[in-house]
Amino acid sequence: MLTLRPEDVRLDCQAPDWRDALEQAAESLHRAGLTAPAYRDGLFQREAQSSTYLGNAIAIPHGTAESREHVLATGVRVLQFPAGVEWHDGQRVHVLVAIAAQSDEHLDILRQLTHVLDDDRVGERLAGASSAATVAALLSKAQVEARLDTDTLCLGFPARDARELALAGAARLRQLGCVGSGFVAEVAERELAPLGQGLWLSLGERSVTVPALALATPDERLASGGEAVKGVFCLAAQGDAHRGLLERVLTLLDSGAAAELPSADATTVLARLAGESAAAHTRLARVLNAHGLHARPAKQLVQAAREQGLPIQVRLAEGGGAAVSASSLTKVINLGARRGQQLLFSAEGEGAQQALDAVCRAVADGLGEHVLPFDESRERSMPQADAAPVEPLPDDVPHPGVAASPGLAIAPAFVLQTPRFDYPERAADPTEQQRRLRQALAEGAAQLEALVRQARGGEVAQILSMHEEMLTDPELFEAAREGIQEGRSAESAWWEAIETAAHAQEMLADRLLAERAADLRDVGRRVLGVLCEVQLPEPPETPYILVTDDIGPSDVARLDTQRVRGLLTARGGATAHSAILARALGIPAVVGAGERVLTLAGGQELILDGERGRVIPAPSAERRASAEQRLAERERREAEAWQARFEAAQTRDGHRVEVAANLGNTAHAADAVERGAEGIGLLRTEFLFMAHAREPDLATQIEEYREALDALEGRPLVARTLDVGGDKPLPYWPVPKEDNPFLGLRGIRLSLTRPEVLETQLRALLMAAAPAASEAADKPRPLRIMLPMVKDVGEFRAARAIFERLLDEIPVAERATDVQLGVMIEVPSAALLASALAAEVDFFSVGTNDLTQYTLAIDRDHPELSAHADGLHPAVLRLIEMTVAAAHAHGKWVGVCGELASDTLAVPVLVGLGVDELSVSARQVPLVKARLREFDLAEARAQAQLALAQATSEAVRDALEVR
Repeated sequence: MLTLRPEDVRLDCQAPDWRDALEQAAESLHRAGLTAPAYRDGLFQREAQSSTYLGNAIAIPHGTAESREHVLATGVRVLQFPAGVEWHDGQRVHVLVAIAAQSDEHLDILRQLTHVLDDDRVGERLAGASSAATVAALLSKAQVEARLDTDTLCLGFPARDARELALAGAARLRQLGCVGSGFVAEVAERELAPLGQGLWLSLGERSVTVPALALATPDERLASGGEAVKGVFCLAAQGDAHRGLLERVLTLLDSGAAAELPSADATTVLARLAGESAAAHTRLARVLNAHGLHARPAKQLVQAAREQGLPIQVRLAEGGGAAVSASSLTKVINLGARRGQQLLFSAEGEGAQQALDAVCRAVADGLGEHVLPFDESRERSMPQADAAPVEPLPDDVPHPGVAASPGLAIAPAFVLQTPRFDYPERAADPTEQQRRLRQALAEGAAQLEALVRQARGGEVAQILSMHEEMLTDPELFEAAREGIQEGRSAESAWWEAIETAAHAQEMLADRLLAERAADLRDVGRRVLGVLCEVQLPEPPETPYILVTDDIGPSDVARLDTQRVRGLLTARGGATAHSAILARALGIPAVVGAGERVLTLAGGQELILDGERGRVIPAPSAERRASAEQRLAERERREAEAWQARFEAAQTRDGHRVEVAANLGNTAHAADAVERGAEGIGLLRTEFLFMAHAREPDLATQIEEYREALDALEGRPLVARTLDVGGDKPLPYWPVPKEDNPFLGLRGIRLSLTRPEVLETQLRALLMAAAPAASEAADKPRPLRIMLPMVKDVGEFRAARAIFERLLDEIPVAERATDVQLGVMIEVPSAALLASALAAEVDFFSVGTNDLTQYTLAIDRDHPELSAHADGLHPAVLRLIEMTVAAAHAHGKWVGVCGELASDTLAVPVLVGLGVDELSVSARQVPLVKARLREFDLAEARAQAQLALAQATSEAVRDALEVR
């Protein structure tokens, strides 16, 4: 998006006539490096065609379409003429806004300038301005785009009352990224305001990022307090930007069209909100002008509308923009219509149809410009008109995202745009289309099978296997088959089925399940690629950082880790499968960084920090040198740590702290041992359950657990019992939909609802840890079983009763003999009651990820708040201190198995608090061991006390870094 800056403005210019002024404008563009000298001819040719005088003493000279080849870079230069210049059409000009545009970016400038045309005094103020900043401020106006379109409508929603409709609208705006959770909470708290005619309004101002209006209508007759409920508007208010949306609602009420809403489709609803009555005649016309509706064609359109002798309204057909008078130049320019977009004209009364025909003919003829036909199959109109222009990222400024995979990378960007699939919407032969779809599905499955065979790491293979299952989903195929029977092409029917399923997934309340929509689209694009024979562009042979809108898990699995130094995405979260795979492959990743990252130029150098969750485009020499030093230091430390990985984990003065590995797959136990792990501190057993279409039986579980125990060769295994629920569902164990699954039926709470499942798992763990026939009886296999999400001793006792009964039932020779039963400290209540628990459990393992989010009430995957979910917050540290003190008072040990355990600053703090074991990802084991050797116990205790004395996590980190 073009912006006006003070440095773009030249003050106190003088010119005897308009030609000299235009010469100065051309020279200014050339001196700024924006144009070649020949662009000057294009400026004069444009004036020969039509005056570029805009109004209120402003002219906007810009070149012809033919002169675009002389534009070196898009930009603007503003020239102030205090004495004024008489333009060739007789108008007095005090400011020239000279534009060099390579495409239609100048439309953004025109839209910003339309506001000055409503101020009759602006010409005088521009002429008298004494600073460049004043001129820029007078001309500039940030465009805040309020949102109302088909996506903000929830029509036919199954609600029991008006409040549920309001919450449905709020949830839709949150899902679209217009608001945060604070807005939803405010809507839940506020009373609805009756508007009359069966319409109600719910308004909120908290956590609003984009002003927007949602409308939810019921699927059947609904009443509230004796009054009919035909619809509930949910308005996200922000400053004055939402006022236009309120005016749209008032227009609807004035028209009396509310009665239509319960049965209306999205197109009709948007038309009524745009001010179009049911009696209005409408016509569509496509903009064919190469640069869209800039000033010259906009003037021609306004003139054509005024000649018709009756009011004509116009709006963009896409989206939900308001209809404006086609006789108003400022309103027409402010539409920002680009080539390929359709305008919808409306008029009422006698002669309306003839008037609309005349205006549409003028548009089709090019509005005074030579135009070419628009081929929709080749020229897809890309951004919707109501999408706010995207600001490019500034150079050498950190841009935040969500930290998804640790590591630091410095490399050029390779920007991979989502592939474009061109295909016909309709096809004549349903039988042939079904054959093509079946063949594409088979080829897609074969590609996934090949990737599974090549996959490195269990997580990769498991997720890609899940994609194979998606391809065989009969409901997806049946939905596509129905579309084909209705006359759609195989491509169109398949993608509609995918989008419908993905959209339903995104509407789920929790982020973890919503992010699985990426898996559906990944599968869908694979099949669509086969059907359309689309190949992705080849990445460079040299190292690069991959930048893309979003990336599917199978795309991550294909990445060449020798060349891909990092991964940066506009969308996605830390719990998405692509992020999980990036961690498994050791690729630094920052996700959910917003669409501005897609403005990065290919080859532009980036610094990507997967630990802090940020990216820095075009870093300065100083910042790059600092990052290179950090990277070199990291690589040196990694090499030294790897050489010493088998040394005992202890502080500089010999204090032992066991360093174990977190695993999501038993097959990785041998790799963890090779990396120096002194045991497995967290085995996430739910991955075993998720990898099977039905509940794994006793024999299957024993075999899986024994694989890990065999690889550990006498090192301890800490296995967490099944930790699933609404956020991690199993297909064979349905859980009722919950508003907040993280506070619902999950972990030990869920397991105790089906104690037979928990009993089978405990039995399998105990039997898998029995000494092998070849092993001596006095060489036990240490087994530690921990229960997740325990809130108090009551839940522990319920599980322990099953555990102790199994110890009695299973012969000693057939089960583990060195076994302990403990609990995870993830819920603040468990830490606060640690003394009561410590008297009965064998050990504690602190899950700092959940403990932090529950203590601070912050979703650790929230794109805006995740940076504040810091385990070094003093409140979290005090809970860990309480847990350790209670455990040691009863002679029990304490481990930490969350991300905090591998945080460089946190390691000495945890040791100083008395933590006995640190369990980290297998890749981090050598580094954590190396970190322990850098301090002694006394220093660790001093750092722990220093951290506890701070008031915020930021203060903790600052204090520790200074120390």
